[in-house]
Amino acid sequence: MKKLLNTLYVLTPDSYLFCRNETICIKIDETEKVSVPALSIEAIVCFGKTTVSTPLIGFCAERSISLVFLSERGRFLARVEGPVSGNVLLRKRQYESLNDPDFSVAFVRSLLMAKLRNSKAVLLRSARNEEGDEPTLYDAAARLSELAKTLNDAKSIDTMRGIEGVAATVYFSCFDRMLGEACSFRFEARSRRPPRNEVNAALSFVYTLLRREVQSALEAVGLDPAAGYLHTLRPGRPSFALDLMEELRGPLCDRFVLTLFHRKQLSNAQFEQNEEAVYLNEKGRRTVLSAWQKRKGETILHPFLGEKIQIGLIPYAQAMLFARVLRGDLDCYPPFVWR
Repeated sequence: MKKLLNTLYVLTPDSYLFCRNETICIKIDETEKVSVPALSIEAIVCFGKTTVSTPLIGFCAERSISLVFLSERGRFLARVEGPVSGNVLLRKRQYESLNDPDFSVAFVRSLLMAKLRNSKAVLLRSARNEEGDEPTLYDAAARLSELAKTLNDAKSIDTMRGIEGVAATVYFSCFDRMLGEACSFRFEARSRRPPRNEVNAALSFVYTLLRREVQSALEAVGLDPAAGYLHTLRPGRPSFALDLMEELRGPLCDRFVLTLFHRKQLSNAQFEQNEEAVYLNEKGRRTVLSAWQKRKGETILHPFLGEKIQIGLIPYAQAMLFARVLRGDLDCYPPFVWR
């Protein structure tokens, strides 16, 4: 199993990144603040106005260190990478499978069944922690079970997309209940571009983090993150990375964000607002990223592999399992189901 390395997040405005003797260094106002051995880094994520030296760009490309640029508010801008690695025969099989209706339908069904099961688990976990005899969360979980039966009978990917949309509506309609009355923040409804409140801002930010990690995992295994099955193909969109994210959103992102608010790790002071949207400010991003890195280092028993792995390696494990399906080592894709 791959070793979990660190991601270096650069949030301070006007930071300057350069390399020196196999070390990644950061200067702020001509003063060197940080130096990190490159061997411990798998990715550098830069927020806002950050300058990166040309030698560092080449250094990262040679050592397969991903260099990602996001806006101050977490919107993806660009990604710098070296020569594309991976097995060309594996990618050829991936492209061929896109034109195999039976394979595509079976994969999407498996993926969305896992998403519904994981969403149901998040609902039931919150229901067990809730005071009083409020049936809302249990009712929503039961509704997801009904939709899972419908999904099992669906014959086309378009039909499955419709079922997944209904399931998402049921799930997110309960998000305020999962936050609980003690939480001063409200979810109201899912809003993405742009996020309309603090809870949506935190969710969108964490989804961006997961998307980057899933895309990196697919490329590490040798798969094409753009060749998706559930999400339609579109130039510049990592459709397959978005596919694999679906099964992981509930257990890795939604539970994480709910915990941040339950523990009051996020407050009004960590958000900023304009006329159109609400975003995490620098202080808020630091809080989320610190907790995210800590969470990634925790271990779980992988439900299919039967091995203890760090949570941060789950995207890599799932990418590896999908590659084994393409190679014929597995009959079908075993999605990740949180237990």
